[in-house]
Amino acid sequence: MTSQPPGPPGAPGAPLAHRVPDLAALELLLAVARLGSLGRAARELGISQPAASGRVRSMERQLGVALVDRSPRGSRLTEAGALVTDWARRIVEAAEAFDAGAQALRDRRDSRLRVAASMTIAEYLLPGWLIALRARRPGTAVALLAGNSAQVAERLLGGHADLGFVEGLRVPAGLDAAVVGHDRLVVVTAPGHAWARRRAPVAAAELAGTPLVLREEGSGTRQVLDAALGGLAAPLMELSSTTAVKSAAVSGAGPAVLSELAVGEEVLAGRLVRVPVVGVRMRLRRELRAVWPAGHVPAGPARELLGLTRGA
Repeated sequence: MTSQPPGPPGAPGAPLAHRVPDLAALELLLAVARLGSLGRAARELGISQPAASGRVRSMERQLGVALVDRSPRGSRLTEAGALVTDWARRIVEAAEAFDAGAQALRDRRDSRLRVAASMTIAEYLLPGWLIALRARRPGTAVALLAGNSAQVAERLLGGHADLGFVEGLRVPAGLDAAVVGHDRLVVVTAPGHAWARRRAPVAAAELAGTPLVLREEGSGTRQVLDAALGGLAAPLMELSSTTAVKSAAVSGAGPAVLSELAVGEEVLAGRLVRVPVVGVRMRLRRELRAVWPAGHVPAGPARELLGLTRGA
């Protein structure tokens, strides 16, 4: 039985996607041409025969020509169907080349991960996350760029990092974020410092007025401390890493304010003493965030690393 040509096609000025069948329909037409049966073509593509018939009818309506003659003995292409099949083969081959190219891009993306992180996260949290990521993606090379929160934002916005981690009060402009943990800043001194022996806690005003060993401006630690105290005295020392600040405090240079994560081992070993502070405790609690350029959802290994941080 020969099918009748369907109605006229859509207006020529309509978008191309409305006038050209999709890849699924073209792959079905190629399978019918190769197998000589709509039913066998449907089974090969994993769809039901009624669904395949509906797909062919929809394609015929879209193009405005009959493509397949159906009979009890099987299905054969019409003259127009044979011509459309030749065109379809070229489109599908081009789509396969497109897919191979896209896969090559994904493989290149997945072969490396550039992470920018502020110091506390880089030194005390990221190593564990990256070990877990390596177990899942042994072929991904990871480059870690450590800096302060402002530098992390610059690297992300400049396209020099795929995912970042910051510790500041707010999400830097131009970035989207997700909270991956919480942290608290604590005051520590060497055991020989006067604050280590005093019985009364240090008041917020006294802390604000005391020269401290501090991280540089732009660091998340400095931002949180400055906001919590409403201003700081001129620093006793200004150092560019958590490890440097901690080493200075251990050596007796003066009091320092650092993450609980950074000083736990030294406090336990007695190399540093944690100093109680009143009037500021809750304000020294901070959120740790993963950040990435606004509107660009992390993909590939960056997305997987983000998932690992949320499960930590």
